[in-house]
Amino acid sequence: MAKDIEKMIILGSGPAGLTAAIYAARANLDPLVLEGIEPGGQLMITTDVDNYPGFEQGVMGPDLMLIMKKQAERFGTRFEQVAIDRVELDGTKVLYAGTNEYQTHTLVISTGATAKLLDLESESKLMGHGVSACATCDGFFFKDKVIAVVGGGDTAMEEATFLTKFGSRVYVIHRRDKLRASKTMQERAFNNPKIEFIWDTTVTEIFGTPEAGVNGVRLHNVKSGEDSTLECQGFFVAIGHNPNTEIFKNQLEMDEIGYIKVEPYSTHTNIAGVFASGDAADKIYRQAVTAAGTGCMASLDAEKYLVEIGEAD
Repeated sequence: MAKDIEKMIILGSGPAGLTAAIYAARANLDPLVLEGIEPGGQLMITTDVDNYPGFEQGVMGPDLMLIMKKQAERFGTRFEQVAIDRVELDGTKVLYAGTNEYQTHTLVISTGATAKLLDLESESKLMGHGVSACATCDGFFFKDKVIAVVGGGDTAMEEATFLTKFGSRVYVIHRRDKLRASKTMQERAFNNPKIEFIWDTTVTEIFGTPEAGVNGVRLHNVKSGEDSTLECQGFFVAIGHNPNTEIFKNQLEMDEIGYIKVEPYSTHTNIAGVFASGDAADKIYRQAVTAAGTGCMASLDAEKYLVEIGEAD
């Protein structure tokens, strides 16, 4: 059974979605946030966040998300913990979660992106405790430490180069004998005296504890079959991200990876009334503060659209 048509539905409850909700609720648009199956997004598995403005002593990722959610609730935002599995975006936007149906005049997409991981049990156990998928977020915590980075593309080269600002040594571990990264990024990494490459190698286990952090990794050479151990105090997975946009394919314009395309200097997609924010549309910065900024933009864009179609009141 279809519900009344909402003015605004926000998909996702990370920094982008919650910021959009705060702005929309303060504008009396009575937004509904559909949180997904993992409310709070990537920051829910992030420990110390030292680079979000306004927190002099830093803040735990889950605490930051709780603060933002309470702020959105204070202005009247409604929340439902459901995952949408199908959408119809022409005209009135219709979203389906199993047998439940939601209709809305505007849709703000803040579904984020998920870092590709190695699917190791030890990786999951130590995520946020020496294991990370974001050098910009966590590099600061590894001053004068030995750091290992897995990957061979531009992301890995960017992460490794950035981490040399903090680490005493950065090892790049790649399963092949040559990189996929662009020539410019390769040259930058090869010319950095702090970076050392370990070729034809995969990581099979990460050593450490959540209390003490990472102390090393087990390596497997895919050509020789030999196993070895590398001592390190930080481990970064840099094999790319998958935007959480699968349900919008064949309706919204995307790049070859799946990031939603938006008009320059806006959050407008190719469908009127649909706006994309955060990591679902941003494959470059992927920071909480930039996601929050585009969440603000999406809410303002959606509010203007509602005024134009006479549905803002």
